[in-house]
Amino acid sequence: MAHVKLDVDTLLSPESVIDALTDFSERRPEIWPGLHSSLYEVRSVGDTWAEVKEGSQAPGMTVWAIEGYDWSVPGTVSWTIKESNLFAPGGSVSAQVDPGVGGGSRIHVTWNRTGVGLKGRILVGVIKLSGGKPVAASIKQGLDKMLESEQRP
Repeated sequence: MAHVKLDVDTLLSPESVIDALTDFSERRPEIWPGLHSSLYEVRSVGDTWAEVKEGSQAPGMTVWAIEGYDWSVPGTVSWTIKESNLFAPGGSVSAQVDPGVGGGSRIHVTWNRTGVGLKGRILVGVIKLSGGKPVAASIKQGLDKMLESEQRP
């Protein structure tokens, strides 16, 4: 299993970051541009958990996963793969959201995934070798989009 740790900084408050990570409305693919709306399906949502199918598409590759989300620990959102076309069940991501120095937030991300099949192993290898840069870029893109929408009058 590939294990990558990284930090993402944003001007969003910790509450806004948690809200974005746990927004399972029809807006989710708009908040998180890496998610493709045709692959997004909410299966069930509780007070501190959700089961969701979501994924992304790139030329020649579609990635999808059924993930179990949990935000029962204050300041932390975790999601674990139940089923996926490119990742083994049990792989997880955890985002611990803390106040940033001088405002905003710092998100400590721990990414643990095992690739399945050639495409899955290549994808996991790229993420591991890059120190998680594609993961950080995807998170940053969503947070920047959320910040932009908060700043509109």
